[in-house]
Amino acid sequence: MAHDRIDTHHHIVPPAYADWLARHGITAGGLPIPQWSVDAALAQMDEAQIATAIASVSTPGVHLGDDAEARQMARRVNEFAADVAARHPQRFGFFATLTLPDVDGAIAEAAYALDTLQADGVVLLANVRGTYLGDAAYEPLMAELNRRAAVVFVHPSELPAPPVPGIPPFAADFLLDTTRAALCMAKAGWLERYGELKIILSHAGGFVPYAAERIARACSADGSIDAGIARLRRYYFDTALSSSPYALPSLLAFADPAHITFGSDWPYAPRQRSLHFTQLLDAYALGASQRQAVDHGNARRLFGRFS
Repeated sequence: MAHDRIDTHHHIVPPAYADWLARHGITAGGLPIPQWSVDAALAQMDEAQIATAIASVSTPGVHLGDDAEARQMARRVNEFAADVAARHPQRFGFFATLTLPDVDGAIAEAAYALDTLQADGVVLLANVRGTYLGDAAYEPLMAELNRRAAVVFVHPSELPAPPVPGIPPFAADFLLDTTRAALCMAKAGWLERYGELKIILSHAGGFVPYAAERIARACSADGSIDAGIARLRRYYFDTALSSSPYALPSLLAFADPAHITFGSDWPYAPRQRSLHFTQLLDAYALGASQRQAVDHGNARRLFGRFS
């Protein structure tokens, strides 16, 4: 297999960010904050036949309750990611971290990251302390991102509710969180109002492909299933942790074939776990054109500088 994949779900963990989370006693959905380095990332990418990774900071992002602190940390992680991409221009891009629910800070950081740092898009959490994407308070940011025809990578966070004892949030809550965000954005009309955006949903969209027929009416403008399905199919979906013989058929049956991108979820998915799902994708009976589209063709249309 050619060394040509573009990984749209690859996480970066700047050391200053990891130290900051440790000082606050924060994990990522029940997972420890992993170690990250350029060398380790490149080794993983080479093993998984990944040519380029579009790196992003994972949950909990940078806003822990203080706007000023969030703005400072967003700038630090974005400049760190931009430096990595500048030193390895064919191997790394990055999604800029923003400061929601601080909308003014998010708009300012998006402008700096996209214009000055040459970010490839932005990463937004599905919800921040219970306010989901789709909320009217976030519309000024979305209007600005739409003006720039930005790529928006939506990553889950912890649900605004206590976790079930013994069930870590990453196991199931993350999938529901992404599904809630997808429904909220669709119901709010964002997919039409901000039609220049390309919105990638993590982990095959959570439950969206599997439950699309059930949830479509809840997010359609006229209450019809067909209109809801059409809205939901405007999203892009990555394959991170979702290429099993149970999940992948649902994704392939539902999604626009031009809207599926490869995702590894490394390093929050450790080496062997991430490689396992990549191997499942390699073993799945895809046609040559569809495999090429998932591996890199669809992503190259999203990120023209890697074409």
